[in-house]
Amino acid sequence: MKKLQYILAGIMAFTMVSCEKDFFETDSPSAMDVSVFKSADMTEQAIGGIYNVFGEDKSFRNRLCGGYVALNTDIEFCNKGGGQAKESSTYIMSKGTGDLSTSNGKDPWAYLNSAIERANVVIDGIRQYSDTTDEAFRYLLGEALTLRAFCYLEMVKLWGDVPACFKSFDGNDLNELYVKKGDRNIIYEQLRIDLKDAARLMPWSAQCPGKAANYTGRPSKALAYGLLARMDLMYAGLALRPNQIVEGGTSDCSVQYNVKDAEARKALYQEVVWACSEIIKQEDTKLQDSFEEVFRDICSDVTDYSKSEYIWAIPFNNGVRGQVLCLSGLKISTNTPGVLINTISHGSGNENNTKVQAMIQIVPTFMFDFENGDKRRDVTVCPFQWEYDNGSGVSSDPSCFPGSETADKKLYQKFQDVSSLYLGKYRVEWMVREWDSNEDAIDMPVLRYADVLLMFAEAAIGSVEGNAPADLCGLSAQEQFDKVRLRAGLASKPLNMDNLMKERAFELCGENIRKYDLMRWGKLKSQLENTMTRLANLDAGTGEFAGRMDSVYFKYKLDDSFATKGHAYVFDKMYGLTLGDTAPAEYDKSQGWVKKAFYTKEDAHHLNPDEYYLYKAGVDVDMRHYWPIFDSNISASNGTLWNDYGY
Repeated sequence: MKKLQYILAGIMAFTMVSCEKDFFETDSPSAMDVSVFKSADMTEQAIGGIYNVFGEDKSFRNRLCGGYVALNTDIEFCNKGGGQAKESSTYIMSKGTGDLSTSNGKDPWAYLNSAIERANVVIDGIRQYSDTTDEAFRYLLGEALTLRAFCYLEMVKLWGDVPACFKSFDGNDLNELYVKKGDRNIIYEQLRIDLKDAARLMPWSAQCPGKAANYTGRPSKALAYGLLARMDLMYAGLALRPNQIVEGGTSDCSVQYNVKDAEARKALYQEVVWACSEIIKQEDTKLQDSFEEVFRDICSDVTDYSKSEYIWAIPFNNGVRGQVLCLSGLKISTNTPGVLINTISHGSGNENNTKVQAMIQIVPTFMFDFENGDKRRDVTVCPFQWEYDNGSGVSSDPSCFPGSETADKKLYQKFQDVSSLYLGKYRVEWMVREWDSNEDAIDMPVLRYADVLLMFAEAAIGSVEGNAPADLCGLSAQEQFDKVRLRAGLASKPLNMDNLMKERAFELCGENIRKYDLMRWGKLKSQLENTMTRLANLDAGTGEFAGRMDSVYFKYKLDDSFATKGHAYVFDKMYGLTLGDTAPAEYDKSQGWVKKAFYTKEDAHHLNPDEYYLYKAGVDVDMRHYWPIFDSNISASNGTLWNDYGY
């Protein structure tokens, strides 16, 4: 008992500030004895300590939720600092970057390890002291196992091989504080056990106990199965790995299979098929009818599990924590008072400027890859930012409204150039809450049902190492694949790996998934190189882009539903953003039409490879799949951590 008291005293003195629903905001138990795990309410508060870590600065609150992770890819880039694709190569991939690593342990590595240790304490405590025949304790044990698995998956995605520690520190041997970095396959195998155990312990969302019932902010059986599927696809896939683990670090690394045996990989794909089929059979109505509504719901706080496509989203409390929209949302000019857009008032309600950094932008070639009629394009890719003309001319663009008496004091969608295409899945105008400063507190999406359908389809192909079979686990892989396409307004398309890889891009762009897909497919390097070639063609109007239009034609319509006062103008018609477009026959300036150059600015090409690049010349992309472990973490590790991959 003294061992557990020692552990609890060290980690349970937390104040809940990060997450939604009442249980996240109650006072913590004293946790000075094992009675914590005799009470379901107190154990639930102990699990709240794991969520608390998610809400810390440089944790999922900001550094792990968008802009800093999963970039650059063939469809997304990080514009941090300069508005150019080069930023993720120069700004993020640094062992001592201030925004990610500091000397006081407040960094993503430290917080993920802290969350894992808190989960270890809860798991050990419940198993040793709780009545696990009680449904409340069974759920809480499943929840803790799932949260620990989620954190470990994030660590492997970000750093590759990391320490594996699946028991709480008991205080007997201080050397146990330092766990040596080891082979990630050890973690994968343990998580396979844990997530299947969690799925056994937890019910479906509607049957979860207490405040967890029908709530997207708490795990259920579906999340355990979904994370198992996601992890198995990683495990069965390719990864950058040391050819031989060398303490102290090595550059002798290559992209290779995590699992060398082909039959073992096939078994992993079959496990993905099974796990996803369990979700699909139980929740076959979860795919929403409207793609746009999926993201309207996450922005407007729809957390009712039965009404949401999300299987899990990390919850953040209103106005307190969370910068998902701030970092990943549709761009809003700093000249634009937040109170003018929809019903959003920033704190006191005065006309403070908004703080949407829009760190995730869209690689320009991707906009032209969507099939004609794909409803996802205009939700995902926005060739504009919100702008406000305050009448002074400082933020106005008079050429957009030539000769119009509405030439000032208006909110409008300002057309951008080709290198400034913004992610449109998270938008201020879809919010219903008030927010202050940069803490928008939108829940952080982790897994949604469309991803489950596509994972099932992919695993069906992998389980037979060829084209997808007609039926697996009583489900048609082609039918699950088509569900996603039909929702997008598209016809059925043969299910094969090439089409599957493209479909995941169109469906999941901007959701911190694409990079890890490309990594496990062994295609990160080739796709980035191919995209840079395509960007050069787009810039020059050659190759597949020989028919592109140099200018875009558009006109506005008045839509004051976007403005709390005054007028708002949104695009009505637009030509030039689809290959094959021609100038509209009805183009006439006197009728409100506007013509804007799309590819040049001050006679300089926007996509000049010296200024706009997805990876640095001379750097082997296949040695830069992961973040480095930060210097501050290595120096505090007592020799148990090191960097590989040439860092």
